[in-house]
Amino acid sequence: MMELFTVENLLAFLTLAGLEIVLGIDNIVFIAITTDKLPEEQKPFARKAGLLLAMIERIMLLSLVSWIAKLRDPWIQFSHFSFSGRDLILILGGMFLIFKATTEIHNLTNQATESASEEKKKKGAKKASLYFVLMQIFLLDTVFSFDSVITAVGMVDSLAIMILAVVIAVLVMMTFAHPLSEFILKHPTLKTLALAFLLLIGVFLIADGFGKHIEKGYLYFAICFSVIIEALNFRIRSK
Repeated sequence: MMELFTVENLLAFLTLAGLEIVLGIDNIVFIAITTDKLPEEQKPFARKAGLLLAMIERIMLLSLVSWIAKLRDPWIQFSHFSFSGRDLILILGGMFLIFKATTEIHNLTNQATESASEEKKKKGAKKASLYFVLMQIFLLDTVFSFDSVITAVGMVDSLAIMILAVVIAVLVMMTFAHPLSEFILKHPTLKTLALAFLLLIGVFLIADGFGKHIEKGYLYFAICFSVIIEALNFRIRSK
Protein backbone atom coordinates (compact mmCIF):
# COMPACT_ATOMS: atom_id res chain seq x y z
CA MET A 1 0.00 0.00 0.00
CA MET A 2 2.77 2.44 0.96
CA GLU A 3 4.45 2.03 -2.44
CA LEU A 4 1.56 3.99 -3.94
CA PHE A 5 2.53 7.13 -2.02
CA THR A 6 5.69 8.00 -3.94
CA VAL A 7 6.70 11.16 -5.77
CA GLU A 8 6.71 9.25 -9.07
CA ASN A 9 3.15 8.01 -8.55
CA LEU A 10 1.99 11.48 -7.44
CA LEU A 11 3.37 13.05 -10.63
CA ALA A 12 1.81 10.27 -12.71
CA PHE A 13 -1.53 10.83 -10.98
CA LEU A 14 -1.50 14.61 -11.56
CA THR A 15 -0.47 14.21 -15.20
CA LEU A 16 -3.06 11.52 -15.86
CA ALA A 17 -5.85 13.47 -14.14
CA GLY A 18 -4.99 16.53 -16.25
CA LEU A 19 -5.03 14.48 -19.46
CA GLU A 20 -8.33 12.85 -18.49
CA ILE A 21 -9.87 16.32 -18.08
CA VAL A 22 -8.55 17.43 -21.49
CA LEU A 23 -9.77 14.22 -23.16
CA GLY A 24 -13.12 14.74 -21.44
CA ILE A 25 -13.76 18.07 -23.19
CA ASP A 26 -15.29 16.32 -26.21
CA ASN A 27 -17.49 14.39 -23.79
CA ILE A 28 -18.77 17.60 -22.17
CA VAL A 29 -19.46 19.19 -25.58
CA PHE A 30 -21.43 16.14 -26.74
CA ILE A 31 -23.43 16.05 -23.49
CA ALA A 32 -24.19 19.79 -23.80
CA ILE A 33 -25.52 19.37 -27.36
CA THR A 34 -27.45 16.16 -26.62
CA THR A 35 -29.18 17.47 -23.49
CA ASP A 36 -30.22 20.73 -25.17
CA LYS A 37 -33.59 19.28 -26.24
CA LEU A 38 -34.51 18.14 -22.74
CA PRO A 39 -36.87 20.17 -20.53
CA GLU A 40 -34.95 22.77 -18.50
CA GLU A 41 -35.50 20.98 -15.17
CA GLN A 42 -33.95 17.74 -16.51
CA LYS A 43 -30.80 19.20 -18.07
CA PRO A 44 -28.60 19.46 -14.92
CA PHE A 45 -29.47 15.89 -13.88
CA ALA A 46 -28.83 14.52 -17.39
CA ARG A 47 -25.41 16.23 -17.59
CA LYS A 48 -24.28 14.88 -14.22
CA ALA A 49 -25.72 11.44 -14.99
CA GLY A 50 -23.91 11.41 -18.34
CA LEU A 51 -20.54 12.16 -16.72
CA LEU A 52 -21.25 9.62 -13.97
CA LEU A 53 -21.90 7.01 -16.67
CA ALA A 54 -18.59 7.97 -18.28
CA MET A 55 -16.77 7.48 -14.96
CA ILE A 56 -18.37 4.06 -14.34
CA GLU A 57 -17.59 2.93 -17.89
CA ARG A 58 -13.96 3.99 -17.65
CA ILE A 59 -13.46 2.25 -14.32
CA MET A 60 -15.03 -0.93 -15.74
CA LEU A 61 -12.81 -0.76 -18.83
CA LEU A 62 -9.72 -0.18 -16.69
CA SER A 63 -10.61 -3.35 -14.82
CA LEU A 64 -10.83 -5.20 -18.15
CA VAL A 65 -7.48 -4.18 -19.62
CA SER A 66 -6.76 -7.72 -20.86
CA TRP A 67 -10.13 -7.76 -22.67
CA ILE A 68 -9.41 -4.38 -24.29
CA ALA A 69 -6.08 -5.76 -25.53
CA LYS A 70 -7.98 -8.54 -27.33
CA LEU A 71 -10.08 -5.92 -29.13
CA ARG A 72 -6.95 -5.04 -31.10
CA ASP A 73 -6.91 -8.50 -32.71
CA PRO A 74 -8.33 -8.59 -36.28
CA TRP A 75 -12.02 -9.51 -36.49
CA ILE A 76 -12.73 -8.82 -40.16
CA GLN A 77 -10.31 -8.96 -43.08
CA PHE A 78 -10.75 -7.77 -46.69
CA SER A 79 -7.76 -8.22 -48.95
CA HIS A 80 -5.07 -6.00 -47.39
CA PHE A 81 -7.44 -4.38 -44.90
CA SER A 82 -8.22 -5.81 -41.48
CA PHE A 83 -10.49 -4.41 -38.77
CA SER A 84 -10.30 -5.20 -35.08
CA GLY A 85 -13.13 -4.84 -32.56
CA ARG A 86 -11.65 -1.50 -31.49
CA ASP A 87 -11.57 -0.30 -35.13
CA LEU A 88 -15.23 -1.17 -35.66
CA ILE A 89 -16.24 0.63 -32.44
CA LEU A 90 -14.32 3.76 -33.50
CA ILE A 91 -15.78 3.72 -37.03
CA LEU A 92 -19.38 3.28 -35.83
CA GLY A 93 -18.89 5.93 -33.13
CA GLY A 94 -17.38 8.34 -35.66
CA MET A 95 -20.25 7.80 -38.10
CA PHE A 96 -22.78 8.47 -35.34
CA LEU A 97 -20.98 11.67 -34.30
CA ILE A 98 -20.88 12.96 -37.88
CA PHE A 99 -24.59 12.18 -38.29
CA LYS A 100 -25.46 13.83 -34.95
CA ALA A 101 -23.39 16.97 -35.62
CA THR A 102 -24.67 17.34 -39.20
CA THR A 103 -28.28 16.98 -38.06
CA GLU A 104 -27.84 19.57 -35.31
CA ILE A 105 -26.12 22.03 -37.67
CA HIS A 106 -29.02 21.56 -40.11
CA ASN A 107 -31.50 22.30 -37.28
CA LEU A 108 -29.54 25.42 -36.29
CA THR A 109 -29.63 26.67 -39.89
CA ASN A 110 -33.38 26.12 -40.07
CA GLN A 111 -33.92 28.01 -36.82
CA ALA A 112 -31.83 30.92 -38.04
CA THR A 113 -33.70 31.24 -41.34
CA GLU A 114 -37.18 30.46 -40.02
CA SER A 115 -39.59 33.39 -40.14
CA ALA A 116 -42.08 31.95 -37.62
CA SER A 117 -42.63 33.68 -34.30
CA GLU A 118 -40.86 32.52 -31.15
CA GLU A 119 -44.15 31.27 -29.74
CA LYS A 120 -44.77 29.02 -32.75
CA LYS A 121 -41.22 27.72 -32.54
CA LYS A 122 -41.66 26.79 -28.90
CA LYS A 123 -44.97 25.05 -29.60
CA GLY A 124 -43.49 23.11 -32.51
CA ALA A 125 -40.26 22.17 -30.73
CA LYS A 126 -40.06 18.53 -29.78
CA LYS A 127 -38.58 17.62 -26.41
CA ALA A 128 -36.38 14.56 -26.28
CA SER A 129 -36.94 11.90 -23.64
CA LEU A 130 -34.46 11.61 -20.77
CA TYR A 131 -34.04 7.87 -21.42
CA PHE A 132 -33.19 8.40 -25.12
CA VAL A 133 -30.67 11.14 -24.31
CA LEU A 134 -28.94 9.05 -21.62
CA MET A 135 -28.77 6.12 -24.06
CA GLN A 136 -27.00 8.30 -26.65
CA ILE A 137 -24.59 9.58 -24.00
CA PHE A 138 -23.89 6.02 -22.81
CA LEU A 139 -23.09 4.78 -26.34
CA LEU A 140 -20.76 7.70 -27.13
CA ASP A 141 -19.15 7.48 -23.68
CA THR A 142 -18.11 3.95 -24.62
CA VAL A 143 -16.27 5.27 -27.69
CA PHE A 144 -14.71 8.23 -25.86
CA SER A 145 -13.65 5.99 -22.98
CA PHE A 146 -11.26 4.04 -25.19
CA ASP A 147 -8.99 7.09 -25.55
CA SER A 148 -8.96 7.67 -21.81
CA VAL A 149 -8.34 4.04 -20.90
CA ILE A 150 -5.58 3.54 -23.49
CA THR A 151 -3.91 6.76 -22.26
CA ALA A 152 -4.16 5.66 -18.63
CA VAL A 153 -2.80 2.17 -19.27
CA GLY A 154 0.10 3.59 -21.27
CA MET A 155 1.12 6.02 -18.52
CA VAL A 156 0.55 4.28 -15.19
CA ASP A 157 1.00 0.72 -13.94
CA SER A 158 -1.14 0.99 -10.80
CA LEU A 159 -4.87 0.33 -11.28
CA ALA A 160 -5.67 2.27 -8.07
CA ILE A 161 -3.96 5.43 -9.40
CA MET A 162 -5.70 5.10 -12.77
CA ILE A 163 -9.13 4.80 -11.12
CA LEU A 164 -8.44 7.69 -8.73
CA ALA A 165 -7.33 9.93 -11.63
CA VAL A 166 -10.51 9.09 -13.58
CA VAL A 167 -12.73 9.80 -10.54
CA ILE A 168 -11.06 13.17 -9.83
CA ALA A 169 -11.22 14.18 -13.52
CA VAL A 170 -14.94 13.37 -13.73
CA LEU A 171 -15.67 15.27 -10.50
CA VAL A 172 -13.90 18.33 -11.94
CA MET A 173 -15.89 17.99 -15.19
CA MET A 174 -19.14 17.65 -13.21
CA THR A 175 -18.38 20.95 -11.49
CA PHE A 176 -17.99 22.85 -14.75
CA ALA A 177 -20.27 20.85 -17.07
CA HIS A 178 -23.50 22.76 -16.34
CA PRO A 179 -22.19 26.37 -16.55
CA LEU A 180 -20.05 25.49 -19.59
CA SER A 181 -22.98 23.79 -21.34
CA GLU A 182 -25.30 26.73 -20.65
CA PHE A 183 -22.69 29.20 -21.93
CA ILE A 184 -22.26 27.22 -25.17
CA LEU A 185 -25.99 26.86 -25.78
CA LYS A 186 -26.74 30.56 -25.11
CA HIS A 187 -24.38 31.63 -27.89
CA PRO A 188 -25.29 30.24 -31.34
CA THR A 189 -21.82 30.82 -32.79
CA LEU A 190 -20.22 28.86 -29.93
CA LYS A 191 -22.77 26.10 -30.41
CA THR A 192 -21.84 25.95 -34.10
CA LEU A 193 -18.16 25.70 -33.10
CA ALA A 194 -19.01 22.91 -30.66
CA LEU A 195 -20.86 21.02 -33.41
CA ALA A 196 -17.93 21.50 -35.78
CA PHE A 197 -15.72 20.12 -32.98
CA LEU A 198 -17.91 16.98 -32.78
CA LEU A 199 -17.86 16.67 -36.58
CA LEU A 200 -14.07 16.75 -36.59
CA ILE A 201 -13.88 14.20 -33.77
CA GLY A 202 -16.11 11.91 -35.83
CA VAL A 203 -13.71 12.21 -38.79
CA PHE A 204 -10.73 11.54 -36.49
CA LEU A 205 -12.42 8.42 -35.05
CA ILE A 206 -13.21 7.01 -38.50
CA ALA A 207 -9.66 7.69 -39.71
CA ASP A 208 -8.29 5.96 -36.60
CA GLY A 209 -10.61 3.01 -37.24
CA PHE A 210 -9.14 2.66 -40.74
CA GLY A 211 -5.62 2.66 -39.31
CA LYS A 212 -4.80 6.32 -40.10
CA HIS A 213 -4.10 7.74 -36.65
CA ILE A 214 -4.14 11.54 -36.44
CA GLU A 215 -2.78 13.21 -33.31
CA LYS A 216 -5.54 14.94 -31.38
CA GLY A 217 -3.19 17.85 -30.75
CA TYR A 218 -4.01 19.13 -34.24
CA LEU A 219 -7.72 19.01 -33.41
CA TYR A 220 -7.34 20.78 -30.07
CA PHE A 221 -5.13 23.45 -31.67
CA ALA A 222 -7.78 24.14 -34.34
CA ILE A 223 -10.52 24.37 -31.72
CA CYS A 224 -8.45 26.63 -29.42
CA PHE A 225 -7.66 28.92 -32.37
CA SER A 226 -11.37 29.12 -33.26
CA VAL A 227 -12.34 29.84 -29.65
CA ILE A 228 -9.74 32.66 -29.43
CA ILE A 229 -11.15 34.23 -32.60
CA GLU A 230 -14.68 33.93 -31.20
CA ALA A 231 -13.54 35.51 -27.92
CA LEU A 232 -12.18 38.48 -29.89
CA ASN A 233 -15.56 38.74 -31.66
CA PHE A 234 -17.31 38.77 -28.27
CA ARG A 235 -15.04 41.59 -27.13
CA ILE A 236 -15.67 43.63 -30.28
CA ARG A 237 -19.46 43.12 -30.08
CA SER A 238 -19.53 44.08 -26.41
CA LYS A 239 -17.96 47.45 -27.27
